[in-house]
Amino acid sequence: MACFFVTGTDTEIGKTYVTTALLRRAAAAGLSCVGLKPVAAGGIVQSSLGEGNEDALALMAASTELRPYEEVNPVLLQAALSPHIAAAQEGRALWVKQIAEAMRPGLDVPASLTLIEGAGGWRAPLAVHDGKAETVADLAGALGYPVILVVGMRLGCLNHALLTAEAILRDGQQLFGWIANQCDPDMGAFEENLATLKAHLPAAYLGQQPYAGELDVDISDFV
Repeated sequence: MACFFVTGTDTEIGKTYVTTALLRRAAAAGLSCVGLKPVAAGGIVQSSLGEGNEDALALMAASTELRPYEEVNPVLLQAALSPHIAAAQEGRALWVKQIAEAMRPGLDVPASLTLIEGAGGWRAPLAVHDGKAETVADLAGALGYPVILVVGMRLGCLNHALLTAEAILRDGQQLFGWIANQCDPDMGAFEENLATLKAHLPAAYLGQQPYAGELDVDISDFV
């Protein structure tokens, strides 16, 4: 069984798109797989799987092992804001330790591949207590799984990717590898930017997600 924490260089750069593509690739290879979304804010929709956050529901739809929504997404916030702000508006106090504990039922599901998708970027605040922020990085650390970094390929991605990788390693986490997501089809010098990241990111290049195309990765690298 392999389990990874998926983070990104920012919000809205395709973490869910890439994570669901990885799950579908695993399923197509005959592997059991589960996608989890510890914290989600906003994006409430109705689907055949019920009402919930659209990203969490997409992970459920791509998973082979269907679990109750509360196991996939234990913290659902109504407003599409940073989780610590959305939780404060609802009068809720979030604690990373409690979120990690709430993930256990989903993590205990026997599966060849489990992917845990974070919220926003690596330093996105989940809660603030006595002036100190608890972030996505703290949740990843509490769970203790290797990290996959999704790089949103758009202007500014070099700085965002290098800083995020630096932060992951500085936090003592294992950076398993990175995936390039072509979220901007009109990005200038795409290949040159990709080559720069391959040369300078301190982790394995796992492949890329072309814009509106098939994910180009080898799923055997993950399991």
